[in-house]
Amino acid sequence: MDLGYIKVGAISNQIKVADVKFNLNSIKEGIDLAVREKVKVLVFPELCLTGSTLGDLFYSKTLLDRAKSALLEVAKYTKDKNLLVFVGLPIQVDGLIYNAVAGICDGTVLGIVPKTYMSDYLPNNQKRYFASAPEKLSCVNLSSDITDIVPFGKNIIFADSELGLKVCAQIGQDIDAIVPSCVYHAVKGANLIVNPFAESEFSGVNTAREFNAKAISEKLCSAYVYINSSDGESTTDSVFSATAFITENGKVLNKNKPFDSGLIMADVDLGAIEFERSKKFNLNLEKSQQEIHLVGFSLNNDGYSTDRTYDKTPFIKVGEEDLLIDIAAHALKKRISHVNASKVVIGISGGLDSTLALIIAVRSMQLLGRSTKDIVSITMPCFGTSSRTFDNSVSLAKVFNTTLKKIDITKSVKRHLKDIEHPIDLHDAAYENAQARERTQVLMDYANSVNGIVVGTGDLSELALGWATYNGDHMSMYAVNGSIPKTLVRHLVGYTANKGKGKFKAVLLDILDTPVSPELIPSGNDTIKQVTEDIVGPYVLHDFFLYLMVKRGFTPLKIYRVAVNTFKGEFDEQTILKWLKTFIRRFFTQQFKRSCLPDGVQVTEISLSPRGSWRMPSDAVFTLWMEELERLN
Repeated sequence: MDLGYIKVGAISNQIKVADVKFNLNSIKEGIDLAVREKVKVLVFPELCLTGSTLGDLFYSKTLLDRAKSALLEVAKYTKDKNLLVFVGLPIQVDGLIYNAVAGICDGTVLGIVPKTYMSDYLPNNQKRYFASAPEKLSCVNLSSDITDIVPFGKNIIFADSELGLKVCAQIGQDIDAIVPSCVYHAVKGANLIVNPFAESEFSGVNTAREFNAKAISEKLCSAYVYINSSDGESTTDSVFSATAFITENGKVLNKNKPFDSGLIMADVDLGAIEFERSKKFNLNLEKSQQEIHLVGFSLNNDGYSTDRTYDKTPFIKVGEEDLLIDIAAHALKKRISHVNASKVVIGISGGLDSTLALIIAVRSMQLLGRSTKDIVSITMPCFGTSSRTFDNSVSLAKVFNTTLKKIDITKSVKRHLKDIEHPIDLHDAAYENAQARERTQVLMDYANSVNGIVVGTGDLSELALGWATYNGDHMSMYAVNGSIPKTLVRHLVGYTANKGKGKFKAVLLDILDTPVSPELIPSGNDTIKQVTEDIVGPYVLHDFFLYLMVKRGFTPLKIYRVAVNTFKGEFDEQTILKWLKTFIRRFFTQQFKRSCLPDGVQVTEISLSPRGSWRMPSDAVFTLWMEELERLN
């Protein structure tokens, strides 16, 4: 099945300066290794057939002729290898010598891309030897055989239309241009940039190169392969480290250590690249760009199944905890000031979400220079409230020095159920939701009575699953947790706990240790009877599903496959499939709750606010998405 992945690799072949035969053989060895590893695109360094530190030997006809014939030998060697290879060499065209890279596949040299910008510093001083790439496309004859006439120019894209793979080559410092040509290539669809390099190692250079690679791949929504020459180059004035890395959409997929010249590989996600482009790739460079020339090739990627894994908790960015809390706090600060609220009212349950909302509210009051006593923490026990969560809600209000109010809603809910002729022993949706809606009514009416604002506690995971009572905990006057998923809520509460000490820390740690529950069903023995993750599934999975579907555009089948890889040993395949189906069903059917959300700041990469980055009709059908997964049964 095609999930949009293709394995790319880079290898710095062992070289001897000017020993083309030795270099050719090491390139063949690299190709063999790549084929064994099922690599489909392989990149060798700049001038890898000859070495880059040849000096005036680049003028030698003997060397140039041998490099050209070696290129044809490489091409012949790729026959039936199912591999696109990029090899660097010096080549003479119409009397001028160029530093070039050749794209090769299935026995054929597809095209040759010359370098544009030459270094003018030692040890290479390439301006002395090489001409800059001509503006227009031409051809070069590699032998007396007419079939060896190939395209020659800087604006070539190597394209496999069936796989959706389009590759462009930037040689060495070409990538450092103010507007590198890969920008224009990307506008025309290039989604993989290969950058064979020959640059000596010195302090700080690899950090700068990696930063540049991440920036380019993020800006152009592409993958990027960088490979530098090895220590086989001349050491007269420098040494080369064989540094390599592969990036995708601003993230490093794989990299080696300096002087480790082995093959590095990564599964590039062409689907994710195209998804990102569909959302934000609207560069308008048509008037200034040159014509781009497509050169076709074909690879067989049938049956390839990636083993790529992803971050289990993609929303958590260690080191950004204070920033995230401050984002929410500053937003709440503005809303409090704007509506001139005398009080901030929060329903405290002794659970994670209300704890984080309180943490944010306290920070907002600090920013406003106001007393935390202006925060009213209201705990509202009812049928399913355990002594543990009730005690924690009381302790939480006290350790944050807020105003505490205890309002038992049991009698009012019983009266309401009696009024609507609902049996008190029938624990259905009406029984549960009556409690949630009564709590919201208490909060809203109390806030009105004190010129206050009700701060909502529901989080992003609950919004995605619809795990909220419509016009109950679904509603507030400002929702600070609305774009914070449950895994991140837990992380931020833990982060805050670890910054504290004594009773403060103890309360937060006990809240972290308490099972997530709506506590709407009587337990009879003061234990938590309803455990949310037993009902709707593990939040670590749902947050993973949400991120990949909304942020990365993954299909259900693709989410399933990478989830199996990522959570191997933690969840089995059937468990992942079960909860993924639950996620898709609930995500679609519960959109109506998200369509009328209160205002709430976007803190993370994803917001499901109808006024923000997610638009979806409430009656959209999930059949197509579920059918993908049904094929797995």
